[in-house]
Amino acid sequence: MEPQLIKVEKHFDGAVAKIILNSPKANILEAAMLSEILCTLAGMSDNKDLKAIVFEGAGKHFSFGASVQEHTKENAAMMLHSFHGMFHQLVRLAVPTVAVVRGQCLGGGMELALFCNFIFADRTAMFGQPEIVLGVFPPPASVMLPRKVGQAYADDLCLTGRSIDAVEAHRIGMVNILLDEGQDAWEAASAWIDKYLIPKSAECLRIANQAVRKDFFRRIWEDFPRMEGLYLADLMETHDANEGINAFLEKRKPEWKNK
Repeated sequence: MEPQLIKVEKHFDGAVAKIILNSPKANILEAAMLSEILCTLAGMSDNKDLKAIVFEGAGKHFSFGASVQEHTKENAAMMLHSFHGMFHQLVRLAVPTVAVVRGQCLGGGMELALFCNFIFADRTAMFGQPEIVLGVFPPPASVMLPRKVGQAYADDLCLTGRSIDAVEAHRIGMVNILLDEGQDAWEAASAWIDKYLIPKSAECLRIANQAVRKDFFRRIWEDFPRMEGLYLADLMETHDANEGINAFLEKRKPEWKNK
């Protein structure tokens, strides 16, 4: 069945697959979209010629993140299993990944970009992990952020919930390529891929990616289940995590009880 919430494009004679989150304006990473992404990634497992997988958001924004409705206590286990499954499949493939970011890149959207080897961001890009505002935390970012930008910035982003612009994200090492004002993010990423990845062997790129990301991938396999346990067994048993999610859905201010 043709995907409805993503669009898949092939570039460079099929050496590059671009997965476009195609539900603007928010491009929410809901269960149905994650299922389509997982199915698409599974179909790439036999493609020995693939040299890069690119993620991009349709419209003005990359993604506002995962579905808040799917963060509720009764849905959280399903949401985490599905979301983390996407990262596990990307680790299995070990194909280099690129995120092309414009506009808001928040929550689960930022975690997807964070996983990628290379982030291209234009000047409209904003990055943030606002989960703590709702009384929850971002499991993948809790594992990946300290390794990508260091503990101090990971603490800052996960505990304050503030967003940072593309310039600051580039300064702290999260964004690899910061584009000039008015420069198109995909055009820039495409030219860079043509210069730096296309001339390489696809198989050697995969093996080199496994080597250079050995610790990063190992942490995903080992720490994501620990984060799921902390989220489901501890966090979702608190009053405040459930209050934060419900308050957001009911469009009111949360009433914390600190328990």
